[in-house]
Amino acid sequence: MQVEHLNIPDVRLLSPGKHGDRRGFFSETYNRKTLAAVGIDIDFVQDNHSYSADKGTVRGLHFQTPPFAQDKLVRVARGSVFDVAVDLRQGSPTYARHVSAVLSAEAWNQILVPIGFAHGFMTLEPDTEVIYKVSNYYAPDHDKGLLWNDPALGINWPISDEEAVLSNKDGRHPRLAELITPFE
Repeated sequence: MQVEHLNIPDVRLLSPGKHGDRRGFFSETYNRKTLAAVGIDIDFVQDNHSYSADKGTVRGLHFQTPPFAQDKLVRVARGSVFDVAVDLRQGSPTYARHVSAVLSAEAWNQILVPIGFAHGFMTLEPDTEVIYKVSNYYAPDHDKGLLWNDPALGINWPISDEEAVLSNKDGRHPRLAELITPFE
């Protein structure tokens, strides 16, 4: 397992091994012991799987508030996404900054988004499937968001606002200036 710290070191890009032959491939996409050996010791409790039919589908920017906050380990099983994590930890030297990475089935990479970050992605291909582990169960009353295209975040999304496909809910999240962060 290769681990790369991004510009916000708490967010990490992971590359699990992939062993292939004429039949296809085998990959251990999650091994708690292997992750603990590289400093990631998280008890994941739920797997989520999303399918997006259209290129330009936006899901996010989402987070859950304490005590139901979630770490996320995100990977793409089919297609590719532009993945973003925004630091919402009040007092952090990287507060309100973001990191991004392209995750794809071809690159076979993953991103670890820790508690205290808003997370989201935009699909770069039609028929994209994303699978992610979370460290806490879904809690609807603690489900929050940040407006994906808030200019204050400075995220350079690869597809224009007009071409983006998103839910009504994701289009109504507050801007950073309106958000009271629950994270210290």
